Amino acid sequence: MKEITEYFSKKNILFKDFKKILPKDINSRKKIEIFIGTTMDLKYYAIFIFDLKSRFIRKSAEDLIDLSNNLSSFVGHNFKVKELLIKSPMCSKAKEFLKENGWSVRVDFM
Repeated sequence: MKEITEYFSKKNILFKDFKKILPKDINSRKKIEIFIGTTMDLKYYAIFIFDLKSRFIRKSAEDLIDLSNNLSSFVGHNFKVKELLIKSPMCSKAKEFLKENGWSVRVDFM
């Protein structure tokens, strides 16, 4: 969790509240890390971290949006900013699909 907050602090995003959500809490069996945070200017962040051995494809992007909806209902509010931090290769169609749906995709994480 420390490396994530440091990553965002380098981008001038400071969190006043930051916690980890377990995937099983939102009925998922995926190997993903989920964090939620509130910045100083009261923007709500949903941060998903994928570290896959295979390529992140369009179907994975659709599953991610479903996970985001489950997270919103679990926490009880919608998120202003949705971030995907990914370490594996990504399909260009999946990246475009996420951007069309209001997601930020960052591949420069670690």
